[in-house]
Amino acid sequence: MEKRIDAVGKQCPMPVILAKKALEETPEGGTVTVIVDNDIAVQNLSKLAVQKQYGFVSRETEENLYEVRMTAGSEKTVQPKEQQEEKPMSVEGKTGDTVVVLSSDKMGEGDQVLGKMLMKGFVFALTQLDQKPDRILLFNNGAKLSCEGSDALKDLKTLEEGGTEILTCGTCLNHYGLEEQLAVGEVTNMYMIAETMMQASNIVKP
Repeated sequence: MEKRIDAVGKQCPMPVILAKKALEETPEGGTVTVIVDNDIAVQNLSKLAVQKQYGFVSRETEENLYEVRMTAGSEKTVQPKEQQEEKPMSVEGKTGDTVVVLSSDKMGEGDQVLGKMLMKGFVFALTQLDQKPDRILLFNNGAKLSCEGSDALKDLKTLEEGGTEILTCGTCLNHYGLEEQLAVGEVTNMYMIAETMMQASNIVKP
């Protein structure tokens, strides 16, 4: 059984949502093929496959057109063991994770130079805490923090090396023309951002 989804021109997170819904309705071994028109969408679908342990194959059929094939119930795409282990649930429906949300490259309102200095100091402070955040979500102007040239890049890499997952909005990278400049972490989408925030026990937003 194979389903085909034309997601060309659809904005994040629609390709992921359409694929997820189709795969949930597909019997084990069935496939869903999604057609998208940008590499960020391919990466987002790949992350869905890893998270749900679906089989995943992609190919560029022509310039700016990609065919992504996902297999329901497949174990071809498997997360590393350490990522499969679930954290203790602190409350019903929550993961126990602490998530830091950075929606700007500046901290607070007012002077922009001061705001950037404060944000750099905040990210550095995260590296010094005894309890590091489990995930950092970066979107809108915050997406610039994880790209080449960012004053916070060194500290974000330190956090990633210590086990913090760094996730940057792919739509935001596209908007600012920074797709090729992401220098730490991985690309994510708005569905994953919403899901991560809903399941987190603690959300920190400076």
